[in-house]
Amino acid sequence: MDTVVLLYNTSCIYEIVILNYFLQFTGKKVRFISIDGKPIKAMEGYSINVDGKLSDIDADDIELLVVPGGNIQEIDVPCVWDSLKNIYANDKLIAAICAGVDVLDHAGILEGILSTHSSELDVAVSDKVITSRANGYVDFAIEVAKKMDLFKDEEDLHETISFWKNYQRMQ
Repeated sequence: MDTVVLLYNTSCIYEIVILNYFLQFTGKKVRFISIDGKPIKAMEGYSINVDGKLSDIDADDIELLVVPGGNIQEIDVPCVWDSLKNIYANDKLIAAICAGVDVLDHAGILEGILSTHSSELDVAVSDKVITSRANGYVDFAIEVAKKMDLFKDEEDLHETISFWKNYQRMQ
């Protein structure tokens, strides 16, 4: 099972860097896709090659879909909404941050669930959806990692929180 990250021109990579680190460190397979399979230029100026296009994604083959923030105009379209609804209907985890949450909202996925659109939380966790405001990127990564059981145990979780949130050095 893969993690799929939907990238688009102006994606904010900084919002998903820590999550990607957690996924890579724990051996998860991460695939970066765009709507059309073409490379993207991130908000930070990085040019990023992708592994495929959105229409190639089979909901049965993924365990997590991540939608970063940015100028979402390129991905806030019916074909993306339909893919998101299909993934959600197949009981897969969807995580979105910043303006990526708007795409989930426009797809109708946030109706009736706890989200950053329905609360004042910086990060909201429901059964199959995790949403975050841009400033919550560390907590976003931790909450997604918890939902995916990426931590070995409670000690690993607390060490991660100490390092990433409390800036404590690790020996």
